[in-house]
Amino acid sequence: MKASDFDYYLPEEQIAYHPAPQRQNSRLLLLNKKDGGIRHRNFYELPDFLNPGDLLVLNNTKVIPARLFGKRASGKEIEILLVEKLDDTKWKCLVKNPKANLEVLFDEGGRGKLHLSEENDWVIEFEENAKKYLDLFGRMPLPPYIKREPCDADKVSYQTVYANNEGAIAAPTAGLHFTHELLDEIKSKGVEIKYVTLHVGIGTFKPVKVENIKDHKMHEEYVSVPENTASAVNKAKAEGRRVVAVGTTVVRTLESSVNENGEVISCSGQTDLFILPGFKFKAVDALITNFHLPRSTLLMLVSAFSRREYIFKAYDEAREQNYRFLSYGDAMFIN
Repeated sequence: MKASDFDYYLPEEQIAYHPAPQRQNSRLLLLNKKDGGIRHRNFYELPDFLNPGDLLVLNNTKVIPARLFGKRASGKEIEILLVEKLDDTKWKCLVKNPKANLEVLFDEGGRGKLHLSEENDWVIEFEENAKKYLDLFGRMPLPPYIKREPCDADKVSYQTVYANNEGAIAAPTAGLHFTHELLDEIKSKGVEIKYVTLHVGIGTFKPVKVENIKDHKMHEEYVSVPENTASAVNKAKAEGRRVVAVGTTVVRTLESSVNENGEVISCSGQTDLFILPGFKFKAVDALITNFHLPRSTLLMLVSAFSRREYIFKAYDEAREQNYRFLSYGDAMFIN
């Protein structure tokens, strides 16, 4: 299977550069994964398409303001994207034109120094706890295809309302459409809600550059499945109730935690699971997701969850109907 099999034309004007004025007012495309049937609704109508007894699983990761701007000794500005915490003062980072032992100066006397790790990763070491720098100077790490600078409003809009565990450098965007009121309505219908954590990392932005997609290497990301979530998934599966994943991150987390007996187990650690067409899903029955970039691992995952031709048919129709694409865009419910 080739990366070009997952290419499509995405007009610039259909990329959502800003969120919908009200989270729940995004559009919702309903895709029947078995026959390819399509319907068009609004996200606030989601409770109508959930069944009493369904188990809705959400990713409660919290996005950190991981973009920092400092200055070199020369006075030239330097941008640093923190990508993985090593300890309280050290983070792996992405930086343009890095240099070993380069000192980075921040406002209010803050300092950091760059060095290359044994694994060939760039690391910045701060003089104090990095959280102080993030709180004072950090900006939200909007995806690179959102061609604007983040603003204060993004600190709210680029975060799910149930975000709880800090550590992501990108939002689990399918969850951005939910409000507390919508979640309450879903619960009142008899839908069970549980949480997992996947700290979305730099792999979200990493393009598939190889033509043979099996040669693509996923970055590892931290995942955690609590015992009560694992038990709820196993109970739902045993009773024939649907497990509905909110986002590809939840799919990867749950499917990574399935043991040899087909049961989801409580766990925490790293996953580099790469889901491609042909993958046998053991934990997830339905999926809420946004519309993804061409040639992306996320598009490959949703093409595995349904049939590739149904996904591309849905994407074609979404473009014709002027849906908004990518992180701040509209949603799809594949069931």
